[in-house]
Amino acid sequence: MRYKVSIVCLPILSVCCALTLISCVSPRYVKPEAREGRVFHPAQPPASGTQKWNPIWWVGNADDPVPPDWYRPGQSMRSMLWQLRNPLHNFTFYVIGVHDKDFVRRGISPQSVFRPKGGWNWTVIERGWLRLPFVSYEGKHVRWYALWREKGNFGLKFHRRRKD
Repeated sequence: MRYKVSIVCLPILSVCCALTLISCVSPRYVKPEAREGRVFHPAQPPASGTQKWNPIWWVGNADDPVPPDWYRPGQSMRSMLWQLRNPLHNFTFYVIGVHDKDFVRRGISPQSVFRPKGGWNWTVIERGWLRLPFVSYEGKHVRWYALWREKGNFGLKFHRRRKD
């Protein structure tokens, strides 16, 4: 009897998990209001479309599949090195990011990653009920950021400044 309940509950649980994941990726949407201290970001889906459920697509760059002219001109394996430069671009922008959705970003300096004069910057992306945080700091010795950036993509970076 216990196994029959498990067999019935497993598909129901799977459907509930899938619906939760879908609602996180595409929450019910209400057009955001543009107010002071907020920046509206229009949806920018890739020209080739998205394949969010395809893990192979996650490891690629749908926005810039071909390296630009300035990137390693004349070097062998230029295209492969371009793809390795940011291998999870699609994943960070479109799977866990909201670059392909309309959203509003509000906070201290919502239009940029770092504040113009340095120090702490925090912002929140708002899309319907979904809230995605961001924090960055630029100081004398260190520069770092974490979570969802100004374009709606996820990112982490830590950079120590060189001693001059």
